[in-house]
Amino acid sequence: YLSKSLHPYAHLSRLDKPIGTFLLLHPCLWSTALATTPLGSPPDLALCALFATGSFIMRGAGCTINDMWDSKYDKNVERTRDRPLASGALTYPQAWKFLALQMSAGLGVLLSLPHLEQCFKWGVASLPLVATYPLMKRYTNYPQLVLGLTFNWGAIMGWVAVRGDVDWSVVGPLYASGVAWTLIYDTLYAHQDKSDDKKLGLKSTALTFGEEGTKPILTTLAGVTWGGWMLAGYNCGFGDVLVYPYYYAGCTAAASHLLWQIQSADLNSAENLSYRFRSNNLVGAVVFASCVVGNLMAG
Repeated sequence: YLSKSLHPYAHLSRLDKPIGTFLLLHPCLWSTALATTPLGSPPDLALCALFATGSFIMRGAGCTINDMWDSKYDKNVERTRDRPLASGALTYPQAWKFLALQMSAGLGVLLSLPHLEQCFKWGVASLPLVATYPLMKRYTNYPQLVLGLTFNWGAIMGWVAVRGDVDWSVVGPLYASGVAWTLIYDTLYAHQDKSDDKKLGLKSTALTFGEEGTKPILTTLAGVTWGGWMLAGYNCGFGDVLVYPYYYAGCTAAASHLLWQIQSADLNSAENLSYRFRSNNLVGAVVFASCVVGNLMAG
């Protein structure tokens, strides 16, 4: 549907792989739904649409930044060697201009959010993470942790956009659960590139945990994820699990799916790992539905 001249830009922003947009969006939606007042109210659909637009734009911008930092490495990794900067389909000046366009569009969305002063402050605070995450695989054994801090910033933004401030008793565990979730899905994903990463001297939690340690550690992180979701809902006012079971049951189902991903993963099969990575859209959607239903039923 796009002009041939636009194909490299679509590839640069991963237009053909929307899963990244969904993974960035879900924490925004969770937080928006939990912050909605009074209890018993549905989330603001216009606000959800703004976050969806912003996630699409900023995920694309993140991919552009990632490829600008990593093109010399991408040339030597089987999965990434056909990316536009690595393959020469785009030049760095073209990428810079495209990034400026993406960031301008992202700014437009940020300026459209309610409680603008607070949203602007928190939105700008995320930019150092967005800009530097791609470098982390060169310097730390835990780049997926930095990705988690970056990709789940929406857990803060959603709450601020609804309430105008941050209630850390809810946002803290929600953000922590998202970070742990990201560590799970991106560690599994990173096992696809472990051989190339090792040759290039790049770091990842896949290499740090190793094949023996990955599943036990990720299983523990699944418990952290589940616990964060449960605590966020309780502190939000959903109350006794026996009285208002809907939110807690949904989050438990999502955590069960995470355990399935981990235990059934073949750490040496790219196809197996890619499928489990993409299935995290279901995890995020189930938690969002749980937030919405939990809020409605607690009213």
